[in-house]
Amino acid sequence: MTLRCPNCGSIQLGKIGADQYYCWNCFVEFHYSKERVKMYKVSEDGGLVTIFGDN
Repeated sequence: MTLRCPNCGSIQLGKIGADQYYCWNCFVEFHYSKERVKMYKVSEDGGLVTIFGDN
């Protein structure tokens, strides 16, 4: 099974940590926690802003 971005469906992903990935197609970071996905965008200062998932 190929891992896909939950936002755009792309397979162009980079692994940045344990169960943490970056999508090179739509530029979001995401990870899975207890079978739930959390997505973030990277802000201008390098911080993460939650765009989907528990805050």
